[in-house]
Amino acid sequence: MLRNIILIGSGNLATQLGNRLVKKGLNIRQVFSRTLANAEELAEQLNAYATDDFEEIQVDADLYIVAVTDAALLATIEQMPKVKGIVVHTAGSLGVDLLIRFNKYGIFYPFQTFSKEREVDFEEVPILIEANKDEVSKELEHFARKISGTVIACDSNQRQQIHLAAVFACNFSNHMYAIADRILKKNNVSFDVMKPLIKETAFKTEFLSPVKAQTGPAIRGDRNVIDKHLAMLDNDDELAVLYSKLSRRIAAFNLKGDKKVD
Repeated sequence: MLRNIILIGSGNLATQLGNRLVKKGLNIRQVFSRTLANAEELAEQLNAYATDDFEEIQVDADLYIVAVTDAALLATIEQMPKVKGIVVHTAGSLGVDLLIRFNKYGIFYPFQTFSKEREVDFEEVPILIEANKDEVSKELEHFARKISGTVIACDSNQRQQIHLAAVFACNFSNHMYAIADRILKKNNVSFDVMKPLIKETAFKTEFLSPVKAQTGPAIRGDRNVIDKHLAMLDNDDELAVLYSKLSRRIAAFNLKGDKKVD
């Protein structure tokens, strides 16, 4: 049973995950961060020991969760000591073989966007797992089910494709919100007016495929509205190009025969 845990990292995911594990009665022994103040801040929340020294990482824990940025992952893994427990990383876009220097290793990828300031309901967060051995996979699945109602075993290619899809669905859509916010602010309108629309758009995916739920001038082929919008963007060539490309892409989906709703 994986009960004694070392957190490598102190960012958004490490903070949310660490607090969730403690609430479920698991023991976070230690928090490592390259910045000692960050390690101490999270360790205080989790009643754990803080360190910024790789040589001080305890080697006899059951599970080591490496929750650092993708850019820092390889260097972090290379500097970690050889440990007895299972080592997992939480990166969606990187393979499991980065951990090959350890005897037992795998992936523990909570599929959600995280912020330190907003608590996430882990029961609703899918956790994607992968491991180098069947017995490790079983241990990780049992562990993951302590904090989430959805645990999915998938290989590195599947997980990376999921991560790619997530960039479109989450990161790019959020940037569209930022563009909308800027347009509204320039015209002294609060972004609050968008929130019911955003909620309904997301809610419809519970019942319809995104293609079938598509609305707007592009899917209707409403050239008059599209041209009017482009004229409104005549002082921002980059945004006008983006609007045109997205409109053409939406129309192309419809031409492939996918059913739309108005």
